[in-house]
Amino acid sequence: MSEPTSIAYLNGTFLPLSEARVSILDRGFQFADGVYEVIPVYGGRPFRLDAHLARLERSLREIGMEPPMARDDLGEQVEELIARNGGQDCQAYIQVTRGEAPRNHPFPDAVHPTMVMTCTPVTPVPEAWTREGVSVITAEDIRWARCDIKSIALLPNVMMRQKAAEAGAFEALWVHQGRVMEGAASNVFAVFGGRAVTPSDGSRVLPGITRDVVLELAAEQDLPVASGEIAAADLPQAEEIWITSSTKEVLPVSRLDGQPVGAGRPGPLFRTVLDAYRARIRELRARAEEEQP
Repeated sequence: MSEPTSIAYLNGTFLPLSEARVSILDRGFQFADGVYEVIPVYGGRPFRLDAHLARLERSLREIGMEPPMARDDLGEQVEELIARNGGQDCQAYIQVTRGEAPRNHPFPDAVHPTMVMTCTPVTPVPEAWTREGVSVITAEDIRWARCDIKSIALLPNVMMRQKAAEAGAFEALWVHQGRVMEGAASNVFAVFGGRAVTPSDGSRVLPGITRDVVLELAAEQDLPVASGEIAAADLPQAEEIWITSSTKEVLPVSRLDGQPVGAGRPGPLFRTVLDAYRARIRELRARAEEEQP
């Protein structure tokens, strides 16, 4: 696994990652009292930066915190971090916690938030994944009821990703009260009768930035893709299944709980969406190259 590159951001200061330190009394460490964002970066340009920062602000508001700085200012700090780390393909990680305070459950008074940012180099999604598809399992949703908050409390997700790995699968899809919600680290689409459906936003579904991009691209090309309900009992009959995330983009699922999905290979609707998504990324790279001095 790639390690973050050398320069980090900690509470207003850029410094070598090896020198960055956070107190053991930080509420993020003690209580997972914080939120985070992961932003894909192509050719030094963050993708959908404003949307990611808007989601971060929403997560902060939902846990009773104010953003540590104005959105434009934070965007400038993200871009500065990317530049200091070489300005190439990477993922920018932002984490904001309620800050350092004596260990006590209620919100402390006059505490200063802790904000950490790093850049991690990424490798391209293997072509074999998009050519052959990946395997997923389903799992009963054991998370809390506010999955729309991008919380750093990810133990259920860690446990389910481990369960998927032990089963030889790439991802686990959460099922709650008979309905598919999302993946442990992704959003999900399923195709029935030539029409793709993705679970609607709600308290048990994180609003996905990449998911929204796919919906936009589908609308631009008049593809039959919409938000709606996916019954877990219907999922094995899906013609296609895709998962989306900021770091893995759009991936086809060829096996579900050990059984083939549709024909057992990526379907035509996925191919159209992937081509449109990659075209959008090429446009971003081209603009980045044009802006270079």
